[in-house]
Amino acid sequence: MTSTESGTTYPSYEALLEREGRLSGTSWDLFPDSDRGTPSFIRPDSVREAAGCVRTGTVFGLDYPADAFDPGMSLKRRAPRHTIYSAHPAHRDDFLDGYYLQGSSQIDGLRHRRADDVGFYNGTPDDEIREGTAALGIQAWAEQPIVGRGVLVDLDGYCRGQDTPIDHAAGQPLGLGLVQAAAEAQSLILRSGDILMLHTGWSEWFLALPAGEKESLRASRRASGIEQSAEFVAWAWDNQLSVIAADNFAVECLPPVSSSPFRSTAPNDHGMMHQQLLAKLGLPLGELWQLGPLSRHMKATGNWDALVTVKPLNITGATGSPANATAVT
Repeated sequence: MTSTESGTTYPSYEALLEREGRLSGTSWDLFPDSDRGTPSFIRPDSVREAAGCVRTGTVFGLDYPADAFDPGMSLKRRAPRHTIYSAHPAHRDDFLDGYYLQGSSQIDGLRHRRADDVGFYNGTPDDEIREGTAALGIQAWAEQPIVGRGVLVDLDGYCRGQDTPIDHAAGQPLGLGLVQAAAEAQSLILRSGDILMLHTGWSEWFLALPAGEKESLRASRRASGIEQSAEFVAWAWDNQLSVIAADNFAVECLPPVSSSPFRSTAPNDHGMMHQQLLAKLGLPLGELWQLGPLSRHMKATGNWDALVTVKPLNITGATGSPANATAVT
């Protein structure tokens, strides 16, 4: 059992696995707000402490433009079409067509993934996950934004320092051991409620490719990211992370490694961890975050934490949203 600074006690991941029936390996019914998930680890005292991470007053927006990934890795998501119109000479207004809420820098909501074996988070019935319903919707984090201590692990910088740069073209899996080694090299100590940001360098690498190479990579379905493992899921829960965000396409690598322990429980996702993290633990995932400028600033200052805010669009029942993430160092 582990406790937060507020004194609330939560079971270890090993204990979660010992829960009976459909509750095995889940955090279902453990948090006071059933729709909020692991951002519940962030308490008011955690937010006050996170304010102490503001040392220089430098502000970083962590979202890429809505049309940055066009073409991108998604087979269906396209850039929105922006239209400006006027009703009279002194007026201007605008709207977007074809706006995919997860087309650029995003946060995955808890209704984004259903676990093949047990269903949606907290056992929410399938027929409640539709337009116009509120259960597990992204509005839970819009009405009460996610604000806390963000810590950045510079996987890109660490690997370059080891003369083993990440092979993005090959879709290199990045194991838990690498994440831990990089964090240790930065002298990072995780705290309950931390917003973990993983800088891999993937987005800057991908965006610099010619359009044809982007399309070829999309067709290959290869993208570097975290290697699927039970150990990573356990580590994320036991460290009471509130959010895991990365600057790559899916946080985890694609395709999933052949050794993924989730191939039998997540067949529709081919063994990805999304179902374990979102549907079972209630742990939101941030994807395609713009972390390069923040990482370079943090390296220059020697401080790897910041006050981070995540304020999704307030759309009732949305499965995901632009992250609208900001870091203040």
